[in-house]
Amino acid sequence: MKTILLILVALTSTSLVNSQTKWNCDPSHSSITFSVGYLGISKVTGNFGTYNGTVSSENTDFSNAKFDFTVDVSTINTGIEARDNHLKSPDFFDIAQFPNMSFTTTSFKKGKKNTYKLEGVMTIKGVSKTMSFDVNYGGNATDNYGNERAGFTILGKINRSDFQINGGKGFVGEEVTFTLDFNFIKSK
Repeated sequence: MKTILLILVALTSTSLVNSQTKWNCDPSHSSITFSVGYLGISKVTGNFGTYNGTVSSENTDFSNAKFDFTVDVSTINTGIEARDNHLKSPDFFDIAQFPNMSFTTTSFKKGKKNTYKLEGVMTIKGVSKTMSFDVNYGGNATDNYGNERAGFTILGKINRSDFQINGGKGFVGEEVTFTLDFNFIKSK
């Protein structure tokens, strides 16, 4: 009987340790912003208004976590409607054919203190590339509704031509920098 009890305790402990905790992005406390050069003398900034993301992790420190997110490209906003419409056209994102861009994690490794290295596959305009980004983990907190939250800032750069976003050659810079400030709520 004692052996059976020990086996049950071991199995229960193993399933608790190996269980995935899922966290869902809270768009009302998150943002995706970007910046790209214009004529080599200034920057144009913008954001995406609609996106969703999740984090799944077996570990409380998020080591080896899996990030997945999808962005609705039609919600691009640079503050100028005519420019936004041009960015949605086949010259740039071609949202009629490619309405979303996405990212899926292949590796999430803890660095010093609250930093991580995120690697995965970014897909934009039907082109998938392996990318690597720096992540700052802001920590965890409990909101006034009792929800446990976790905050992450993902910093990155892409070359837009790598994803066949070729409009504006000679006017618009090739390198696009972005910041994803994500606030996740732990699933109950």
